[in-house]
Parts: sequence; structure tokens; C-alpha cells
Amino acid sequence: MSFRPPDAAHILVVDDDDRIRQMLTRYFEGEGYTVSGAADGSEMHSQLKLRNVDIILLDLSLPGGKDGLDLAREVRTTSDVPIMMLTGRDDVIDRIIGIEIGADDYIAKPFHLREVHARLKSILRRRQPAAPKQNADDDKLIRFEGWTLDLARRQLLSQGAEVELTTGEFDMLATFVQHAGRVLTREFLMDATRGRQLEAFDRTVDAQIVRLRRKIEADASQPQLIKAVRGVGYVFTGKISG
Repeated sequence: MSFRPPDAAHILVVDDDDRIRQMLTRYFEGEGYTVSGAADGSEMHSQLKLRNVDIILLDLSLPGGKDGLDLAREVRTTSDVPIMMLTGRDDVIDRIIGIEIGADDYIAKPFHLREVHARLKSILRRRQPAAPKQNADDDKLIRFEGWTLDLARRQLLSQGAEVELTTGEFDMLATFVQHAGRVLTREFLMDATRGRQLEAFDRTVDAQIVRLRRKIEADASQPQLIKAVRGVGYVFTGKISG
């Protein structure tokens, strides 16, 4: 998926409340974005087939038998498009599940439009490939245990083939490889990967790491690259070769 500058991005708002869809549409169109709307999962999938979307604002509670978590899980089977979950429930378990299935952020209703915009811009900014720089450390390829992490292009490669990572998964892996051998607390990982203060639920970080392990570990049940340090956090033990 290619990403345009944040001010030209295409946003898909999925919410069964007409007022919220219209409010978000008016606001983001006023900020220069292209916005499409959907009231349920069926309309969401139709929009995704018709248009290239840069980010989905997805309500948790939806009609039709499938809630936002179900739809996020379906999207993740075919796409790494960023997802920001919107919810009227302040349930920690829902947040953990949302992050575990690949949501990039989570914001509770009622929300301030400027906060939604700030978080959305942060997600899109992290998804953009870095601009070429001469002699910049960020442009180098980092190799570990048969994997290649391209920080500039935000790609993870295995034998030349790209492995899709969500925004959060890539940021988490980049943080680990750049601090290989160092024990990182959950608070450090949250700050490093979100770029702002966020409710630092321990299990939210854990869920993100579980997803990442499934993609890079030979056996996710017995991880050899990202190991837990009881009572402290996690450490990346893979051998960095360049």
C-alpha cells in the first residue's frame, strides 16, 4: 500500500451513528482529507473494494452481528491499513483485544476532534517511508537471524519477500532491534512506539508483542528473539549482523 501525505489521505469512517459519521466527515474534509463513510461491515467492505483507503476510523459497536473487533480482524487478514478504533465503552479488555488483532490506536467517545486528528496524523506520519538522507543511520538495513529490517522503507524482509507488519508491530520491532540486548520496560516501549502519553496498560504492550512474535519467531510459544524478563519487561536477544 502506498501512502500519500497526511493532508491528502483517504479516511474511511465506519460508524452506524449518522451524526458521528457526518461530524467526522465535515471536520476531516475541512482539513483537506478525502472521506468516505460506512454504517456497517457490509458497507465497509464495499468501500474497501472500490477505493484505496489510507486509514479506517472504526466504531466498536456496530449492527449486523459483527462488531468493530470482528471487522478489524477481517481487515487484518488481507491488509495492513491502519485502524483507529472508536468506542463508547471504556473497557480495558476491549482495548487489549483491539491492539492484539492489529488496531493502531484506540480512542473513547466522547472525543475531541482535534485529538482524533492529532492521533490520525501521528499514525499516517509513522507509515510514510522516510525521505532519502545521505549517510543517515536510519537508511541502513538491519539484519538479524535471517531477517532484514529496512528502517527507511519501513519493511521487514525474509529472503527478499516482505512480511506485512502493522504500524505498531513495525515500530515495536524497530525499537527492539535498535536496543538489542537491553532490557526494555513496558513504559519505555509504549513511549517509544506511540510517540505520546497513552494509558500504559501492561497487557496492551504484551498483546502487541504476542502478535509480533507470531510473525518473526520460529515457535511463538517458545520465543528466542523477544524474551520476557519477569517483573521488568522484554529484551531482544537476536544477533544483529548489520
